[in-house]
Amino acid sequence: MTFQLSTPITYLPGVGPQRAQVLEKELGITTFRDLLYYFPYKHIDRSRLYYIHELTADMPFVQVRGEILSYEEEGVGRKRRLIAHFTDGQGILDLVWFQAGTFKWIKKSYPSGKQFIVFGRPTVFNGRLNIAHPDIDPADTLQLGKMGLQPYYNTTERMKKAGLNSRSMERFTSTLMQKLEDYTLPECLPESILHQLALVSRDRSLRDLHYPATADALRRATYRQKFEELFFIQLGIQRYARQRQQQVSGHVFSVVGTLFNLFYHNYLPFELTGAQKRVIREMRRDMGSGKQMNRLLQGDVGSGKTLVALLLCLIALDNGYQACLMAPTEILAEQHYATFREFLRDMPVRVELLTGAVKGKKRRTPILEGVRTGEVQILIGTHAVLEDTVAFARLGLVVIDEQHRFGVAQRARLWRKNTIPPHVLVMTATPIPRTLAMTLYGDLDVSVIDELPPGRKPIETLHFWTERPESLYRGIRTEIAKGRQAYVVYPLIKESEKMDMQDLENGYAELCHVFPDLRISKVHGRMKSAEKDAEMDRFVRGETQILVATTVIEVGVNVPNASVMVIQNAERFGLAQLHQLRGRVGRGAEQSYCILVTKYQLSQETKQRIQIMCETTDGFEIAEADLRFRGPGDLEGTQQSGMAFDLHVANLARDGQLVQLARDVANRILDEDPAQNRPENARMWAYLRQLNPVDIDWSNIS
Repeated sequence: MTFQLSTPITYLPGVGPQRAQVLEKELGITTFRDLLYYFPYKHIDRSRLYYIHELTADMPFVQVRGEILSYEEEGVGRKRRLIAHFTDGQGILDLVWFQAGTFKWIKKSYPSGKQFIVFGRPTVFNGRLNIAHPDIDPADTLQLGKMGLQPYYNTTERMKKAGLNSRSMERFTSTLMQKLEDYTLPECLPESILHQLALVSRDRSLRDLHYPATADALRRATYRQKFEELFFIQLGIQRYARQRQQQVSGHVFSVVGTLFNLFYHNYLPFELTGAQKRVIREMRRDMGSGKQMNRLLQGDVGSGKTLVALLLCLIALDNGYQACLMAPTEILAEQHYATFREFLRDMPVRVELLTGAVKGKKRRTPILEGVRTGEVQILIGTHAVLEDTVAFARLGLVVIDEQHRFGVAQRARLWRKNTIPPHVLVMTATPIPRTLAMTLYGDLDVSVIDELPPGRKPIETLHFWTERPESLYRGIRTEIAKGRQAYVVYPLIKESEKMDMQDLENGYAELCHVFPDLRISKVHGRMKSAEKDAEMDRFVRGETQILVATTVIEVGVNVPNASVMVIQNAERFGLAQLHQLRGRVGRGAEQSYCILVTKYQLSQETKQRIQIMCETTDGFEIAEADLRFRGPGDLEGTQQSGMAFDLHVANLARDGQLVQLARDVANRILDEDPAQNRPENARMWAYLRQLNPVDIDWSNIS
């Protein structure tokens, strides 16, 4: 029998063109393989029936057999609902639906007087037992004894409206499994790995992930699939990283010369921390090795990454090369430029700024000509430095700040500016959990600054209530009376009918009313760039005392005099974002405060998030917690590594140890089979090529 997993899903009996269209649009399922890899989110034992009189509101999923007595509709607008009164002869249960568009179809599909099996989670509303949006099947179509552990699949609202629910997905999968009966899914892992880790076969695991005979079979299938997903990601990343190390040579920075030593001994504003010295040593080793440096520098806001970047630029200059620093916004580029100039003072180093705002003669002649001849030794700018008109004489080092703001293609253009690619330092103030860093940036060497400069006091984080603003206002006034400044951040610009949240416009008006004697400015994303920059500038120069803003200030300005960060509706922000916002204060030697303002009523998870923020200022601890709460999300930047990155079962938040195991096994395979030609690994390399049909090595650019 010829069976192809690449067969379009339209050809699966029961699907057809219309349903195939919905499956593609909603779940990205276009082939048999896609359906096979669309795994259930849970399994429930469907062998038991309950009587209605046995049901209670604290039970999980249950099923009852009976018939619908009658239907009635209640409520108006959004509260409109359809209620079916269902009986098994010993009790009454309400079945409830809320999508008005489906009411007609439901009444037609489930007529009174016919026996059905109803499945769902029982709850109590207004003293009556009910099940909302139940699964319903004709009683004569289900053989409960044979059902055992039943799979349940996630579906969207649009799918449900098209009559495609979890039960429909299960029927499609069941049909696919029947087609697979005489077919063995080919193995993709070497025998040595299967034996070493006692893994079930790929064929067995894919079948058991849908229809396990026992809970243990499901556990073993899940473990196998998780390992496979993580292993091929790590194998791809490590293979690329090794190829790059072997093939890409880099400029050799052999000396630490005059400029570095002059700055270090006479201009250094403060003693470097142990962590700063350690990361500079790591980078010196890279840049002197003859291989291209590709390093990720992680460090909390205020940990001294900019000073490390400047010292590396001076090493490039001492070796006869130019350096370039790219920042995601004009404000940030200008800030880096001002910081470099302030640090270097009267040293014989020419630093220039190139952003979209630098136009005309100044841009054309002194800056571009200086970059071309090599007279401009350090160029700081936004993506403007990528333009074709910017030609370097000898570019030796590129520092990319907050790299997730730059697209891969943009960064790739830097490579075309030199025959030998420059050394690359990627900096981020967003702490990345270890498991995520090993996966997203597995091809980069990672350096971490985990100490704050001396004299910095940890920021004190406090939790206030929206319902009691008086104490908050007193605290702001106390700090401003000491000559300090404050940020007040809102999640929305304007009031929204749909969300019960504070908004910037009303908040700004209220603050002007509460503090009539203070100068207050506001900044948000809908303002024109020039207007926004002017308002920011007023705050940076100390002309305004309170800056009311949305999260546009999350990455950016350094105002050492600002000692208060108020975050309104803090429950609406993720931990990583709260931590980034908090990092805008605490830049000077004074005690700084971050005030998280929320409503009284909070979910348990939100309370935990607020508690973590109040208890720790460790960015890595917060990032790990954020990953646990929110999951890896869309894994920003995954396409930048050139990896196929489909995590169907593995979860980077929960499977940290498995990520490490997958990485270790991948490295062992690469040590044993560097030429990728051992016969026992042939199916593994073939499968990796299948996952990555376009062999572009984006890791050179990350």
